Amino acid sequence: MIDPTAALRIARPSRDLAASERFYVAGLGLSVLHRGTGGPGEHDLLMVGWPEAAWHLELVGGPHLTVPPTPGPEDLLVLYLAGPVDAALVTRLEQAGGRRVGQGAYWDRWGVTVEDPDGYRLVLSTRSWSNAG
Repeated sequence: MIDPTAALRIARPSRDLAASERFYVAGLGLSVLHRGTGGPGEHDLLMVGWPEAAWHLELVGGPHLTVPPTPGPEDLLVLYLAGPVDAALVTRLEQAGGRRVGQGAYWDRWGVTVEDPDGYRLVLSTRSWSNAG
């Protein structure tokens, strides 16, 4: 059985790690957990998240990136805020390279969707969520 507190990594390719860092760190408020420059034939790496969280977002890029970002409209990273979305947060995300987009009736009703610089979508949901049922 897998320990439910096991760390979770969400990995995505990025065309521009500096732009991604601006969006997720300066815009969203995550911390840089790790940064690495790949050796010969390896990709560069940026890991962002909150130090106390059991998950992180790993962004890979650089000159050896073999798979370009190919986000679709349902490639969502959803953060359940359990309250209103702060307008200042949305403004910071836009100033950090994000673009507010519509995500359909459900998510537009329950939050705000912002595309990151690679086109992946971040939903800031006003709802709450618990895996406990």
